[in-house]
Amino acid sequence: MQTLYAAGVMWFRRDLRVHDNHALSRALASCAVVHCVFVFDTNILAGLPRADRRVEFIRESVDELDASLRELSGGAEGGLIVLHAGAKDAVPALARQLGVDAVFANHDDEPASLARDAAVRTALAAQRIGLHTFKDHVVFERKELLTQAGAPYSVFTPYRNAWLAKVTAGDLAAHRMEAHASRLAARPPATRAGVPPLTDLGFQRTNLGALGIAPGERGAQRLFAVFEPRMSAYGRTRDFPSVKGPSYLGIHLRFGTISIRALARRAHAAALAGDEGAATWLSELIWRDFYAQVLANFPHVAGPGGESRSFKPAYDAIEWEDGVAAEGLLAAWCEGRTGYPLVDAAMAQINSTGYMHNRLRMVVASFLCKDLGIDWRRGERYFALHLNDYELASNNGGWQWASSSGCDAQPYFRIFNPLSQSRKFDPEGRFIRRYLPQLAALSGDALHAPWTASAAELSQAGVVLGRDYPHPIVDHDAARTRTLERYAVVKTPAITPRSSARSSA
Repeated sequence: MQTLYAAGVMWFRRDLRVHDNHALSRALASCAVVHCVFVFDTNILAGLPRADRRVEFIRESVDELDASLRELSGGAEGGLIVLHAGAKDAVPALARQLGVDAVFANHDDEPASLARDAAVRTALAAQRIGLHTFKDHVVFERKELLTQAGAPYSVFTPYRNAWLAKVTAGDLAAHRMEAHASRLAARPPATRAGVPPLTDLGFQRTNLGALGIAPGERGAQRLFAVFEPRMSAYGRTRDFPSVKGPSYLGIHLRFGTISIRALARRAHAAALAGDEGAATWLSELIWRDFYAQVLANFPHVAGPGGESRSFKPAYDAIEWEDGVAAEGLLAAWCEGRTGYPLVDAAMAQINSTGYMHNRLRMVVASFLCKDLGIDWRRGERYFALHLNDYELASNNGGWQWASSSGCDAQPYFRIFNPLSQSRKFDPEGRFIRRYLPQLAALSGDALHAPWTASAAELSQAGVVLGRDYPHPIVDHDAARTRTLERYAVVKTPAITPRSSARSSA
């Protein structure tokens, strides 16, 4: 932007950081005075449980952001204007009240966010105020990467190859704003109340702190500093839930407390130097870009009114289990009562922490769809409600991958065996013992499949099946047969994906 506006508003959303924030840097470079605002959007908060770790994470991150902006501006009167209202009305009203010429924000391609931004843009235009938005959440977005035929990618491996061929130092460079920090405005006296406590927002504290999840930029930087020395081992450790293999930065990427460019820059440099672990982790960051561009270019995957639809329409013809029996199976899956220890331990993890290891996300998703015959959308919604790092694009993409309905998904006849997954990826049962302590005294194969244990083994471990731990609610081999019959209605041929099984950063 060449025009220097007299005054502008920087609207923070899912980009809760000062450093390398694209919209903030553009606002400061384009305006003589910049006001900063964050809105606790009541339209979003209304649908969340009152004890939601994500809201607490956001609130604490906004508090740190407020302090960082005041420090950057060099005055106690600086910082964030914090509102608790419907954003589509509150942002235009604030812009009018402040008498600004432009509002700056970063892109958000989720359907509800696009609708909100369209309403804000229209309201601002009526006041002769522009809304300027920028790419910040991903490295490449929308139609920046297209096939030779000019179409969006629907297969990951060629997308990754195109990503790696296109990326330059400029794409990964940080957006700086220190030279214009003096343009940060003092808050009008009526807006200096600061960040409201959780209770004023209608929420209560969770176990976020007890889990060791540190919000804000500082929390993200500390977490990455711990991960970076073990990045080279990522390819060897990422699939084992009892091993500290992942970066655990998902929640920070979701709410923008760390820059995707900074992470990709470090991983890309290490990969170019021959670090295979860094190359594998970079691929996971590229998967995130891939799913974001799928959502942007194929919005039907999110469906009208938020009801997801299959990327491959033929898969919407599948008849899933329903009725009372199906509801019972779904409840057992949600509550970790399936009788398969790895599945139940994974569900205990998400229910108690809001996190689930990515290998386990694949295992439990396959189990819900292909062992229990439950519509993948039911699992997608459950994850959306419980995952700290929930992102619509990645969550939808992951569930469609597991159910075989998505782009570049596993073929429908690939059905994870929960026992072989347990034996392979938790061979010593450390993860199972952590989340299912009632089985801790079992050993060997009895821990992975308690129903196969002898009466003596169960007695010695103090386990009574049906009392301390449930019998399996489904026979995997029989379920596999039913799944192949269920998927027989799909007319499109199954194609073995060119990429490896999904694993997140």
